[in-house]
Amino acid sequence: MQQFKTLEDLRQYLSRLEKWFGRPIVDGGHPTLYFDNPNDSRFVLGIRRDDYLFSQCGNWIEPSRGHGLSFSASWRHLKGIYRLKGKHNPGKAVHVYWVLEKADIPSGLEFHPDPDDDAHYYLCVVERMRVDELRQKLLWVADRMAMIRDGQVAL
Repeated sequence: MQQFKTLEDLRQYLSRLEKWFGRPIVDGGHPTLYFDNPNDSRFVLGIRRDDYLFSQCGNWIEPSRGHGLSFSASWRHLKGIYRLKGKHNPGKAVHVYWVLEKADIPSGLEFHPDPDDDAHYYLCVVERMRVDELRQKLLWVADRMAMIRDGQVAL
């Protein structure tokens, strides 16, 4: 990859790529996991229960193309989500993490479009897996994501 002198250079580069996916994250947050509170049943090992389809026992994640981590696939969509994050976290920087579709996404995970919004995608589980296995795969994805610090200027 090359060094970009302006954000417009980056936009032009990304427009030539097949697909990219971005997530705005408040400073101090993790790009794919949440900091869970042991007293908060909405999270398991940093995974929000609403994001994935958990088995009844809670130890497995079931395949679903309608559940997963939310990603934006266009600057306009990303800008809207970015503003929402900034509004709910005043005074904190919001960074944009992004990954390419052709990036080496771990087996069992795939990007799928939201049927209600063509600029919104889910990073879905497509093979049944243990919750701790999903956590490891999400950490792996996070390690390969690029970041735009304080994305306000870019968006």
